[in-house]
Amino acid sequence: MNALVPLPVLLPLCATGLSLAFGIRLARFQRFISVAVLTAVLALSVILMVAADRQGPLSVHLGDFAPPLGITLVADRLSGLMLTVSSAVTLCVLVYSLGQGMTDRDKETPLAVFHPAYLILVSGVSCTFLAGDLVNLYVGFEIMLVASFVLLTLGGTGPRMRAGSTYVIISLFSSMLFLTAIAMTYAATGTANFAQLATRLADLPLGVQTLIQAMLLTVFAIKAAVFPLAAWLPDSYPTAPAPVTAVFAGLLTKVGVYCMLRTETLLFPGNRLGDLLMAVALASMVIGILGAVAQTDLKRLLSFTLISHIGYMVFGIGLATREAYGGAIVYVAHHITVQTTLFLVAGLIERRGGTTELTRLGGLARAAPMLALLFFVPAMNLAGIPPLSGFIGKLGLMRAGVADGGAWAWVLVAGSAATSLLTLYVVAKVWNLAFWRAAPPGQAATGTVLESGDDSDDDSDAGPDDIPGTGDEGIAPARRPEGRAVAATLHERAVTTTSRLPHPMVAATAATILFALAFTVFAAPLTAYTDRAAAELIQRTPYILEVLGR
Repeated sequence: MNALVPLPVLLPLCATGLSLAFGIRLARFQRFISVAVLTAVLALSVILMVAADRQGPLSVHLGDFAPPLGITLVADRLSGLMLTVSSAVTLCVLVYSLGQGMTDRDKETPLAVFHPAYLILVSGVSCTFLAGDLVNLYVGFEIMLVASFVLLTLGGTGPRMRAGSTYVIISLFSSMLFLTAIAMTYAATGTANFAQLATRLADLPLGVQTLIQAMLLTVFAIKAAVFPLAAWLPDSYPTAPAPVTAVFAGLLTKVGVYCMLRTETLLFPGNRLGDLLMAVALASMVIGILGAVAQTDLKRLLSFTLISHIGYMVFGIGLATREAYGGAIVYVAHHITVQTTLFLVAGLIERRGGTTELTRLGGLARAAPMLALLFFVPAMNLAGIPPLSGFIGKLGLMRAGVADGGAWAWVLVAGSAATSLLTLYVVAKVWNLAFWRAAPPGQAATGTVLESGDDSDDDSDAGPDDIPGTGDEGIAPARRPEGRAVAATLHERAVTTTSRLPHPMVAATAATILFALAFTVFAAPLTAYTDRAAAELIQRTPYILEVLGR
């Protein structure tokens, strides 16, 4: 069973080579490779999750080199669950992107870049979840960074290049800080292996321990978009195509949360920085949701709710109790699926209405009732309406806060409740503006194609949705004559609107909703599993013994 541990990393990397080799010459086979590999990764993730739950942590030393020389990959209950959820979500997003026609522009470039970049991204995510040492964790981050820049800048428009540049600058800064922290850790302990660090860091002076802990937390807080290190996110994510934004917002920020959870439990037990974590958790909740209240663009609004709800997870890490860790793990799994779903729905809204600017939307509940349902369910889940999984995760965290009884814990409980109510207000505002009210005059006509100003291609060759964008000030909508697309300007972005949404896009979105609802239906087994995962994190011994063999 241990031999299966590297496969979630290796399979997407091998498939990337095949995808690049076939390219646009065999586009259908390229798509088949991507779907087949991600399906296999999902199956492997489920197997590893079940095996880790039944047998304990699984590990493999690549090249059979023992720590600290070799690369160690470890699958325990936490990483198994994260792998399973991330694999399911990335598979659904891939199907959504195929329905949307994400690769249509690949005929204009030497290589079909979307599928290879996406597979590399999946490999990097798997690498971070399975990494058994700081160096391999850093490698996983860099793999994700390379793929992320390609995906964020698809189409090469001005807004995407600016957003991608911001993302890369922030990521490179965090990477340099991460390398510095790794160097300090290795100089102080002689290893970067998690299991060995768990036994050696306690022997260091308290000041050195705190410095290393603070540097690692800063790196992971940047990745997770924890306030005040989250200013880059609302400007970077909304400009990307809908599938890219969905997988970034739903999954990549949770990689940072996972790393915080892993290092705080395995390397730095004792919760020395617990008060600081709870303070930034409260700030993330409040500032994030207030930012969402002020937005009128759906993608930016969802980006701010993302920052806000990261605070719930940091709240659980800051409390550092078994119940809090269990609640945080539940909420991470819930939020990956729900946030991804909402950004996929935003892409559907953009395709149906021509924009995500709420002031220019309306009447969608009557015009597209299926779309209204696809928004309503995850929106209520995000707000934490009983008995959905958002309520289960928040309830677990708030119960842990009450059980703790400290001053910060009570403040966070109150902040959690207030944030949940404001989230309900935010999604209700979206519902009222985009779905419930009558359509405003001047709304983009169905069938309008909004091409980028620098796009000189013949519109007759346009795919179902070349590259979606946001913000539609200055639009000159034109109704499409029968069988032909008409061009209009959308600030260097392109959108295709249709009265009937592509079935793969709707099916993929519905699949993520059903996956999130499964957390509610199977709430008892899920919470029992996360409780066992939390207990394993606190004990540390099973992980250390599996890796070091003693």
